[in-house]
Amino acid sequence: VYMGGGYCRNDPVRLVGVTRCLALTSILTVVLATGCESRTPESTTRDDSQELRIVTLAPHLAEMLFDVGAGELLVGVSAYTDYPPQALSLPVIGDAFMIDQERLAVLQPDLVLAWQSGTPRHVADELINQGYQVELIQTRGLRDVALALRRIGELTRRKEQANAVAERFLEELSELGAKFSGAEPIRVFYQVDKRPIYTINGDHFVSELIDLCGGVNIFADIGNLAPLVSVEAVLERNPEVLLASEDAQPDAFSEWLRWQGLAANRYGNRFYMPAGEIGRATTRLVQAGRTLCETLEDSRGNRDGATD
Repeated sequence: VYMGGGYCRNDPVRLVGVTRCLALTSILTVVLATGCESRTPESTTRDDSQELRIVTLAPHLAEMLFDVGAGELLVGVSAYTDYPPQALSLPVIGDAFMIDQERLAVLQPDLVLAWQSGTPRHVADELINQGYQVELIQTRGLRDVALALRRIGELTRRKEQANAVAERFLEELSELGAKFSGAEPIRVFYQVDKRPIYTINGDHFVSELIDLCGGVNIFADIGNLAPLVSVEAVLERNPEVLLASEDAQPDAFSEWLRWQGLAANRYGNRFYMPAGEIGRATTRLVQAGRTLCETLEDSRGNRDGATD
């Protein structure tokens, strides 16, 4: 599973369709597959003067290739790769759990980019054992995105452009944080799935965005990256804002409406975030952050204007 990249073979986690599946997948796969280690052969036999042929095993990695100006090297992608539009025409070689080995062999990639926290160990190991060069890229937090861009730039000989993109990404996040550094704290519950109820802890990039915007993730202190929580735990921590990604959960907040004493309900603070932007660890997180900060600012206004 993969929130923001799209891993859902036969929709194993969620039973209501592909769109909803996308909202949960990245978070849960991080929890299930954190044992992966980067294992890459020291070199390839390909002439350095030739461009690489690259396959990506996560949608956000394909997006990063385009970010660093190496999109033309991409010859195959994983399921649910839909951004940028140029990626839609590329062959799909499988998902996080199953690779079409015949199609992959036909594509003859020189490099396979996999997600360190999302590609299961056995998938990466099998590809390595077959002789493929596999690079495992970590994208757990915001700074990981910049590091991933730089690493992809090194691998594709686009180092200068990749460094520029990474620096701009970090600068824009820093500017966003500075803009809202004096904002009044507001308690936030980010709902990944409503049945069962999954959320995120403080190590996840979405939680980092909440922090940048002056929000307080009410489950930041929980050990698991994607903890399963109870209704009682949410009510006890009494969030002033409920957030979920749009499209993934069109009725995400319906079950919370029965709790009219919940602060978020009293203030009318129930909001959907743009799924494509907030769900994938790419440079589009800057825009997701701007939207989130504006949402939390509106939430503060609703709180200040409410009469208890």
